[in-house]
Amino acid sequence: MSYIEQIDKTRIPQHVAIIMDGNGRWAKQRGEERTYGHRAGAETVQNITEEAARLGIKYLTLYTFSTENWNRPQDEIAALMNLLLESIEEETLMKNNIRFNVIGDFKKLPVEVQKSLASCIERTSKNSGMYMVLALSYSSRWEITEAVRQIATQVKTGEISPEQITDEYISSHLNTNFMPDPDLLIRTGGEIRLSNYLLWQCAYSELYFCDTFWPDFNKEELYKAIWEYQQRERRFGKTSEQIS
Repeated sequence: MSYIEQIDKTRIPQHVAIIMDGNGRWAKQRGEERTYGHRAGAETVQNITEEAARLGIKYLTLYTFSTENWNRPQDEIAALMNLLLESIEEETLMKNNIRFNVIGDFKKLPVEVQKSLASCIERTSKNSGMYMVLALSYSSRWEITEAVRQIATQVKTGEISPEQITDEYISSHLNTNFMPDPDLLIRTGGEIRLSNYLLWQCAYSELYFCDTFWPDFNKEELYKAIWEYQQRERRFGKTSEQIS
């Protein structure tokens, strides 16, 4: 029986974040270059995005390129950037009523990539369906450091007092201030770590790790992750009795 028949359609997670890991190892298993795996992974992005929108997920955030990834070989970075330009499918987003956005250090990306992303964000801004968000040149430490700098400047100029700094105020200065925190974070590829991804936002997210490499992560794998999420009790620091 497919997991799609077992999940409760009324309790689909509102925000799903994914660490898409395993492209390179998937390609290596097949005797191919890492770029081959990234290209296969881009196809998975399109398939999972369309299915997430169909299921009623409201926000899908994909860890696409971290600030640490700038340390990879230059030829791999160049190939990734070219692939990113190729794989921004505005037609697919428009057809599925999907809004597109990006979080991360936007200005570090190549100019042509910045222009393509900005165009896609603008063109899809009137759509009313799921947000599909790419984390590009992103890391939580970078994001939090930037927020701290902004808030410190506001304190220095007298715009706010230190006593006014709350969890909510900090969240409002993060890149993700336009969406709720993830309900479910999925990591593919067998590694069990967060890799500097949405650390503030995932304080109470449910974490799901699987061995499947990202190019092989299909709809059934997504259904399984959601089914697993629905088996858990989310208490947010409270007791089971308080939740029930």
